[in-house]
Order: sequence, then C-alpha cells, then structure tokens
Amino acid sequence: MSWQYDPPYDFYNTETTNEEMAERLNGTYFALWADSGELVGFFCTGKNARVPAGVLLDVYKEVLTDMGLGMNPKLTGKGNGTAFTSFIINCIEENYEGVSIRLTVALFNKRAIHLYKKLGFVPDKQFLTDIAEFMTMVKR
Repeated sequence: MSWQYDPPYDFYNTETTNEEMAERLNGTYFALWADSGELVGFFCTGKNARVPAGVLLDVYKEVLTDMGLGMNPKLTGKGNGTAFTSFIINCIEENYEGVSIRLTVALFNKRAIHLYKKLGFVPDKQFLTDIAEFMTMVKR
C-alpha cells in the first residue's frame, strides 16, 4: 500500500486507511513473492477487483471472474508484465475452471491495455467516473 508509482501511473497510488487495509486482508488478495523475498505484486478476485462506479453503472452484470492486479513499481516498464500477468491468469484458471476472466483498466494505461490484448483479453465495456475513463476487458 506504500508503493508510489511515477506519473501518469501515480493514479494507482493508494492511501493506507483502515478500509483499504481491511480490504487487502479479507481473503480475496494474494501476494506474489520472488525467490529473493521481494514482493513482486498482488492480485485480487471478485468484487474487490471491480471499480465501484462500474458496479453502479451495471458494467459487471455478466457473471465472470473479475481480476485485479498490481506490480511493484520498481518492476514495471521493464518487460516483466507478460510473465507476471500470465502467472496470475494461470492461478485464476486453476481455481475458477471454465469461467471467463474480466479485468478493468484505465483507458490512459496504454501499456497495460497492450499487454492484456497480447494475453488474449478483448475490450468489452467502457465507462466514465469523476476520476478517469475505464474499460473492461474479457478473456474467454
């Protein structure tokens, strides 16, 4: 929660609040550690992987497995995304067999959108919040 991303990815910086900490510890978040002991990133599934404004706009109506993820900012932009995200997808596919995966990404994040398309996700729905424009992407 103390990670600090450089602009424009500082959009993903979070504050350490009791609510944020409770969410991270509710059993839907998984930490990914390197053999060296460094925290590589995390992922979450279910409702916590959704953008609340998208819930209100009914973009998550279809029953799919929602996935959220975050990589240590020290490791971003260095070609680690494919292996990192593929590992997460494999974990989800092993635990939610036969269910399509959906993720939500901010439209400005062209780097992530390119990666997700490369991994088989296709654009689905778009929605606007007071902070940013988002898109859901689905891997069937």
